[in-house]
Amino acid sequence: MEHSEATAPTDPTAPIDPDERWLVATVHAAFFLLLGSSFVRFLMRDGRGAHTGWIVTLFAAFCLLYVLGRALTPAPRPGSAPTARHLVWLGSVSAVWAVLVVVAPSATWCAMPLLFVGVHTLPPRIAVPLAAVLTALVVASEIRVAHGTLNPNMVVAPPAVAAVATAVLVHLQRQSVRQRVLIDDLVRTRRDLAATERRAGVLAERQRLSSEIHDTLAQGLSSQRMLLQAAERVWESDPEAARAHLGKATGITSRGLAEVRRLVHDLAPADLAEHSLPGALAALAERESGPGLTVEFQEFREFQEFRPDGTQGSLPERSEAALLRIAQGALANVREHAAATRAALTLTWLDDQVSLDVADNGRGFDTTAATPTGESDRARGHGLPAMRIRAGQAGGTLTVESTPGEGTVVSAAIPLAANVLEEQVS
Repeated sequence: MEHSEATAPTDPTAPIDPDERWLVATVHAAFFLLLGSSFVRFLMRDGRGAHTGWIVTLFAAFCLLYVLGRALTPAPRPGSAPTARHLVWLGSVSAVWAVLVVVAPSATWCAMPLLFVGVHTLPPRIAVPLAAVLTALVVASEIRVAHGTLNPNMVVAPPAVAAVATAVLVHLQRQSVRQRVLIDDLVRTRRDLAATERRAGVLAERQRLSSEIHDTLAQGLSSQRMLLQAAERVWESDPEAARAHLGKATGITSRGLAEVRRLVHDLAPADLAEHSLPGALAALAERESGPGLTVEFQEFREFQEFRPDGTQGSLPERSEAALLRIAQGALANVREHAAATRAALTLTWLDDQVSLDVADNGRGFDTTAATPTGESDRARGHGLPAMRIRAGQAGGTLTVESTPGEGTVVSAAIPLAANVLEEQVS
């Protein structure tokens, strides 16, 4: 269990902990400080030797390799698998250090930053053997340069210090991975809880609607059926009673129609309860505008107040709700996927239809890869299929025009003739 937790995968895109950044900076500073002091000590004690030139070059190569490696092969996050390039760099810099220790024992203490780099970023199965090898080289170097009687501390102290440092760093690494796993679990649990609450809300709303329909429409339809059956039975024997039954059924029908309209009104978007469709779209544009995205609304009419057939240029509530929901869905796609800075809502009233265009200057996409019911639609989310369904339910159509790098235009068109007929029937 311990090993699996210590090697659990982590998100490489997660932000770096400020404390971890500070710790890494401290280790880098310690490395250069120890390398500088080792180089000065070498010059003071062995600077006049025959091999001074190439040993100085080896010091420079060791420093350059360390710097380039840290810049070009970033260390894996704790708990993440190391890359092959990082392992090659770590092996190379350790090998150069080993050679440097042989020819210049002053570089012995540069092992501490290398020990931290290996233990802090690698899984224990690699870090512990690396720490053992570095410690053995340190002990061998100390023994080789010792004069006189062997000091036991030279043999005992480096392994003891390395063991403590390795144990602490491995523990911290595993603790960090456990914390990340716990945070991931908490985020996932919170997401699942939110989804459960949404489902519970949907079920509660369905229950409320079913109760409303049962107590109003179902009861009304049952009464209508009984009255119509009674009227049918006495249609020839008692016409007056039959007409009375029909009159009562008509009254129940009127009350049922009023209940249906009330239910539809309750389900309509809140913006349409306070504004007309143009006002609701203008409010939506203002609400969606913010840092990084500006949304504008425009309305155009090819007629003033009445069309040539004498009907007014308006839509039933269901069609207005469909257009508003389409605008909301399109702007949600703009905000989440398009990386756009500007978007425009345009409502156009024509003689035979009303159209809504949602245009943005975002990254766009390849519409030729889309299918009408779509695999690509599903890949981009539920927005486009839902918008097509809403437009179709209102008797209209929805089209999408887009080019990669040139933005997207989503257009919904709903015929007015069908809506006029719907208004007359209702």
